Amino acid sequence: MEHKYIVGIEIGSSHIRAAAGAVDENGDLTILAVEDEYAVDAVRYGWIQNVEEVSSRINKLIRKLENYQTISPRKIKSVYVSLGGRSMMATSRQIVRQFEDEVEITSRIIEQIKGEARNSGLSEREVIEIMPREFMINNMENPNPIGSFGKNIRADINLITCKPVIHRNINRTITDRQAIDIKGIFVRQTAIADLVLTADEKKLGCMLVDFGAETTGVSIYKNGSLQYFVTLPLGSRNITRDIMSLNYTEERAEELKRIIGDAKNIEPNIHKNEFDGDPVEVNNYVRARAGEIVANILEQAKYAGYTNLQDLPGGIVIVGGGARLKGFTELLIQQSNVSQQNNVKIRLGGIPSNIRISDTRLSSIDMLDVISLLYKASKNNPQECMETIVANVQPDNSADEEDDGPGPQPVKKPKVKGPSIWGKLRDKALGTARGIFDEPDDEDDN
Repeated sequence: MEHKYIVGIEIGSSHIRAAAGAVDENGDLTILAVEDEYAVDAVRYGWIQNVEEVSSRINKLIRKLENYQTISPRKIKSVYVSLGGRSMMATSRQIVRQFEDEVEITSRIIEQIKGEARNSGLSEREVIEIMPREFMINNMENPNPIGSFGKNIRADINLITCKPVIHRNINRTITDRQAIDIKGIFVRQTAIADLVLTADEKKLGCMLVDFGAETTGVSIYKNGSLQYFVTLPLGSRNITRDIMSLNYTEERAEELKRIIGDAKNIEPNIHKNEFDGDPVEVNNYVRARAGEIVANILEQAKYAGYTNLQDLPGGIVIVGGGARLKGFTELLIQQSNVSQQNNVKIRLGGIPSNIRISDTRLSSIDMLDVISLLYKASKNNPQECMETIVANVQPDNSADEEDDGPGPQPVKKPKVKGPSIWGKLRDKALGTARGIFDEPDDEDDN
C-alpha cells in the first residue's frame, strides 16, 4: 500500500500555516513540510476578515509546499482545515431513548442519537463536531455502549459550534478562490487535545489551555471525555497592545514583550540602558494583563463545576504562542496555589514521539496547531490530498528518415536528382534553336 499524502491549513489570528504529511499503511504520520504566513489584520479573533488577502496567502503557502523536494512533482488538490476562534463553544444536549423490550445498542442507534442532538435547536449556530460526554444504559454508566443491551439509553453530548459566517468564509477563501476541495474540518482545540493529552490525563481530569494571539481556548476533560469548552477573547496580543500605549509601534511592542516581558517577576532581567525606555514600566503592563488572563483561565474550572484543581489531578497543559511568555507557567502555578496540592502538574504541551518529523526545526511549539490538524486527519480515514503531475511528453518528430523500425512508416518520396552540367548545356542549345525557328507570341507583337 502506498503512502497517502495529506495537507492541512490552520488559520490563526497571527499566522496562517500549511503543512504536508505522509500516512503509511500502519496509519503512522510523517511531517514533510510546514510553512507559515503572517496574518495580522487579515484575520481577527480567528475570523477571516479579508477573504481575498487570506486566499492570496494560502496560495503562497500551497506553492511553497509543492516546491519541497519531498513533495514535488505532486500538486495539492485538497486540504483539511481546522476551525477555532472567538465564537467556538460547546453546548450540552441530553438525548433519552426508551424501548419496549431490551434491545442491543448498535452503532446505528448511536448515530441516530447524535443526529437528534445536532438538530436540537441550534439554528443560529453551525455544529462542527459532536462529542459524546456520557452514556447511561438502564441508568448505569457505560462508556462503550455499542454491543450492550438495555431498555433505555441516555446520552449527554457536547456540540462544538461556531457562527456560520466562519465556515462560509473558509469555503470562499479555499474552495471558491483557490479551487481546492476541503476534505474535512476539525475543531482546533479538540485536535490539539488528541495530540498533546495522554489517556491518563483525560481520564483523571485535566485542563488544556491554548494561549493564542487574540483568543485563549480552555477545555476540560474528565473520565476520558470533553466536559467543558470555551474560547476567551483574550490573548498575548492584548499584552502587546498595552505596551503600545507607551508610544511604541506594534512591531516594537511585540519585540519588547519577548525581550523584557516577565509575567511573574517585577523587575525583568535586563539593563535599563539596553533599550530606549524603562523596562520596569513595560513589564508592569505585561504582568497586569498576564494576571488577568490567568485569572480568567482558572475561573473556567468553576464554570465547569469543579471547585478547584484538586478535582483535575491530571493538571494543566499549556500550548500556543502565548505560552512562550516568560514566567507565564509560574504565574499560573502561583495564582492557582497548585504547588500546595499533591499530584497536580502544569506542563507545556509537545509533539509526541510517535510522529516522525523530517526536519527537527518543525517541532517548535508554534507549529503544534497545524501538526495536530494533520494528526487528527491521519486518524480519521485520511483521504489523499495530492496528485502526481505526469509530464506531457510530445512525440519526437526529428527521427532520422532512414529509420525503418517496426510499425507503420511514412511514405517516402523518391529523391529527384537535378540535371548534370552536360544536360544543362544541351537544354540551352535546344532552347536557342527553338527561339530561331518558332513563331513569336502575340504578347511580343509590340
